[in-house]
Amino acid sequence: MATLARLQARATFLAHQYYFRSSVVDLFRKKEYDAAVKIQSWFRGCQVRAYIRHLHRVATTIQKWWRSYLGRQQYQVVVKLASCAMKMNLYNAMAVRIQRRWRGYRIRKYCFNYFYLKEYLRAVSETNDAIREALEEFAEMKEREEKKADLEREEKKRDYQARKMHYLLSTKQIPGIYNSPFRKDPDPWELRLQKAKPLTCHRPKVKQKHYISLSSWLACTSARSFPRSEILPPIDRKRCQGPFRDITEVLEQRYKPLEPTLRVAEPIDELKVAREELRRQEWMRNVNDNMISKLYYHHLISSQNMENHIQKLDKLYKALQSCS
Repeated sequence: MATLARLQARATFLAHQYYFRSSVVDLFRKKEYDAAVKIQSWFRGCQVRAYIRHLHRVATTIQKWWRSYLGRQQYQVVVKLASCAMKMNLYNAMAVRIQRRWRGYRIRKYCFNYFYLKEYLRAVSETNDAIREALEEFAEMKEREEKKADLEREEKKRDYQARKMHYLLSTKQIPGIYNSPFRKDPDPWELRLQKAKPLTCHRPKVKQKHYISLSSWLACTSARSFPRSEILPPIDRKRCQGPFRDITEVLEQRYKPLEPTLRVAEPIDELKVAREELRRQEWMRNVNDNMISKLYYHHLISSQNMENHIQKLDKLYKALQSCS
């Protein structure tokens, strides 16, 4: 009982002590928790940074090996291209050398052969001499022909002049101007006048007038019976006054041929023939449409097959590139 009494007496003090110690513990618990969180965050950061450094080293190693592999592949391609270029240059140089030797031999043998050229030039000179002589002969002949033509023209002019001056010919009673009694020999023009014939004036032929008889109706209606507008009227005829129509057009309008009636011009079965023609055209159009549709269908199928084939080739090319 005494113990219980002592405990009851100390209950208030124990309560104050418990409250004080629990408050102190709460204060230190917050500090400890913050310190633990800081230590954990620092450790985990160090761990993550170490892992990232490890990943960087591994990625660098992989990239180094992959880039070295790509560089070696590219270098091999460059080496192959360079070797092919060197071989092609060597082959071209050898081909040029062979062509140079062969062309030189051919030129010296066939084109620029001294004796052959000498013979050729001699033949050319002989041919030129022959052509020159032929041209000179032709020029002389043309000159002679021109002179002869000039002489003939002059002679024709003199003959025409003599025919025009035939009235100056001397007679037995009256001597002409070219046959003077004071001259020993007559003038050459006097002899020419004696040989020439007098020039006569040709009168122009008078065209006969064309008369059209209207007695025959068929003759008037024929196309040949109409007077042509190209024929000019005679000179002594007085011109009509006023803008009249052409007589040909008037006669064509007056005597125009008979036109058949609509009953005679159109056949009896015109409607039936038109229906048959319409049915035939529709049948032909349907056949052409079917043919065109079939051709278009085959064209679409062939184009689709071609597109599929192109896509397959493209995929195969990409797969080969990715493998290389």
